[in-house]
Amino acid sequence: MDPCTMIAAGAGAAVAVAAAPAVIAAAGFTAGGIAAGSIASSMMSAAAVANGGGVLAGGVVAVLQSAGAAGLSISAQAVIGAIGGTVAGAMGGTLICNAGAAGAAIMPVTGQGMVGAAVSAAVAGLISNCTV
Repeated sequence: MDPCTMIAAGAGAAVAVAAAPAVIAAAGFTAGGIAAGSIASSMMSAAAVANGGGVLAGGVVAVLQSAGAAGLSISAQAVIGAIGGTVAGAMGGTLICNAGAAGAAIMPVTGQGMVGAAVSAAVAGLISNCTV
């Protein structure tokens, strides 16, 4: 695996795991229950109609509500990270590699301090070494 794909996969996994709780909450699966008028309430209504008036335990709505109320389990985070990493690696690796040496211009080194400059320089170096 080339460095560009590794960078994209790592970033995709991290972003997917970090964003999942916000996406779940935005859909209406909250710690206080399902938000009225939300996507979650529509899903709950459809699930209740399909199941004769109740929501199936262990179904999609129940699992998402559990995640919204209690957070994601470690295993759920691993699955979400794997999916995010796979998608980002497949798509983002090529996009980053196509930037080529122009990656150095995308990540300016000035004004970031010693650590930021070192990280930017290292990442720009990896990007400039990518081959498609």
